[in-house]
Amino acid sequence: MNGDERILLIQGGRIVDPGRVIDRVGDILISGGRIVKVGDPVISGSSSETPSNVQCLDATGLVVCPGFVDLHCHLRDPGFEHKETIATGTAAAAKGGFTTVCCMGNTEPPLDTPAAVDWVKQKASTEALVMVLPIGCITRRREGRELTDMDGLARAGVVAFSDDGDPVADPQIMHAAMTCSHGLGLPIIDHCEDKTLSGRGVINEGPVSTATGLVGVPPAAEEVMVDRDLTLARLTGARIHIAHVSTRGSVELIRRAREEGIPVTCEVTPHHLTLTEDRIWGDGKDKRLDTNARVNPPLRTRADLEALIGGLKDGVIDAIATDHAPHTAADKDCEFELAAPGMSGFETALGCLMTLVHRGEMSLGVLISRLTHDPARVIGRGGELGTLRTGAPANVVILDPEREWIVDSRSFASRGRNTPYDGWRFKGKVMATIVDGRTAYMDDALAHRAVHKEDIV
Repeated sequence: MNGDERILLIQGGRIVDPGRVIDRVGDILISGGRIVKVGDPVISGSSSETPSNVQCLDATGLVVCPGFVDLHCHLRDPGFEHKETIATGTAAAAKGGFTTVCCMGNTEPPLDTPAAVDWVKQKASTEALVMVLPIGCITRRREGRELTDMDGLARAGVVAFSDDGDPVADPQIMHAAMTCSHGLGLPIIDHCEDKTLSGRGVINEGPVSTATGLVGVPPAAEEVMVDRDLTLARLTGARIHIAHVSTRGSVELIRRAREEGIPVTCEVTPHHLTLTEDRIWGDGKDKRLDTNARVNPPLRTRADLEALIGGLKDGVIDAIATDHAPHTAADKDCEFELAAPGMSGFETALGCLMTLVHRGEMSLGVLISRLTHDPARVIGRGGELGTLRTGAPANVVILDPEREWIVDSRSFASRGRNTPYDGWRFKGKVMATIVDGRTAYMDDALAHRAVHKEDIV
């Protein structure tokens, strides 16, 4: 993804860059794929002062911030291209404001060898609209029995290790993985689930599981594994990142671990911040449960949701990650307990998260920080990603926090149309996504504001 040599000038937007504590109206000048200037208006008078070969974007009334960094997504490529490809997945990511995505290794073949990682990187170099950073597997074939060549995967360019989709059940294997990852300076992204407790569960254990007769997953299935791996992190000194935290008990375990100085970070998904277990009832138009609300870990209670929002606000939870999990219609058009877990998350992430801002439950600055600067730091890319620092790659998102729109899964760029938000009205929309100085996505309404030097001289 080489930077476009055309100069881009984003004018008059509200610039929000949490990592540098910037929140002000100004301009951003981009050239050669990098940020050249941020701040006061670049053009003070006539259009003759405009540099040659420049595209001007009027961002008046809009928010301009660093591109979003997603620590957790499933691009399904290779092996499950009927669900998603690198091309379609990154097009969806661009529509959602993500300029960098970290793809999980539960593909076929899995990302458990340097050759598999190289394949993804090569395909991404020619097909991806955004930056793709691979996450290598912890164990061979994600079977939890034998460590991968973690050193070889690190040299191949993975940014972390994870068997996401399956936990590493054997504590000796996880201890060895943490010891190795610590030496390599890369984090473990931990899918915390004790399958002896979750069993055949498909929704949260509680009144809704009782009412439906579906097998429930107790919060302890997550919390027991969180506690175990925090203990191992204390023992090894390894950096551990807890994926898709879903319970208030997990939030408190992580809070106490951070107070102890254990090197732990964690993430929460947009759906665990905005939906509860009641969403499986669907829209009430028919008696069928909404399989699009089946996710792993399951949607939890209102008390859990409020604890997750609180943890996000006070910094116990570092990042918002989509866990984008596209599936085919057949994967979801079945009985609830047979449906594949997961939802397509890139294109609805900002819209549903902005409901928290408009309700006053979270500031815009905190939301942007947890989507940009903070996740970039988790993978050690804080000076490069999630920032509008002069000289940094020009990864920029333009948002309209007041723009209302209706989710229509038929218009998704993703092959996965599996979303429980279909038909919902959101307030807050991505208007443009710029990756390495080139436009990866632009809403028609903003495109009408764009002019070139030759149009204005």
